[in-house]
Amino acid sequence: MSMTIEALFPEKCNLFGDLFNVKYLQKCLPDARRVDTPLTGEPVFAGQRVDLVYLGPMSERTQEQVIAKLRPYRERLDQLIEEGAAFLLTGNAVEVFGRWIERENGERLQGLGLLPLTAKQDMMHRHNSVFLGQWQGQEVIGFKSQFTMAWPEEGAQGLFSVTKGVGLNKTCGFEGLRQGNLFATYLLGPVLPLNPCFAKSLLGAMGAPEAELAFAPAAEAAYAQRVKDFHEKIG
Repeated sequence: MSMTIEALFPEKCNLFGDLFNVKYLQKCLPDARRVDTPLTGEPVFAGQRVDLVYLGPMSERTQEQVIAKLRPYRERLDQLIEEGAAFLLTGNAVEVFGRWIERENGERLQGLGLLPLTAKQDMMHRHNSVFLGQWQGQEVIGFKSQFTMAWPEEGAQGLFSVTKGVGLNKTCGFEGLRQGNLFATYLLGPVLPLNPCFAKSLLGAMGAPEAELAFAPAAEAAYAQRVKDFHEKIG
């Protein structure tokens, strides 16, 4: 039976080229079925377990639409997370699954409440930076471009520890969150082609630990060069 990768709302949640995370997984898993669920459609995960649910970065207005769309499926999402289903959330998609997003006027957009995290917008100041961190003893790199900073609750499990750059906020020692096989990160790039070590771990979480990384020699060589460059360039 082939694997199923569900990309949620790709017509809206597609900023920064991050849908290439899904395209890269398709290259790693050529027999996998990709389902693109539009904002007007019913998610496949609602009726069956899929091997990966992916949600990418979006505009702030779209965040509100996505939260409203997913709210009726909150219990199902919670069940899937508890059962160990694989999720990848990139960019500000993490905020959709968090407690709330505080706007500049103090109003709070309530999230799905599935991740122990809150975010605060600052629409007059976009944060752009490069990131170097650690994932299971190996280095991880990526880029950040966002109008928010996030604050994890006590006991939250970070995804990547910070070596250089900014974590969930400027004083946080880690970037992103992990909850079971749900991986949520603000890192853009897209993060999977940039980081073969993390891509391999995600494939394992999806139930395909033996899958070969696509373009492995080129990906590993490019990764090694970027890590070297990041060490030299990040202050």
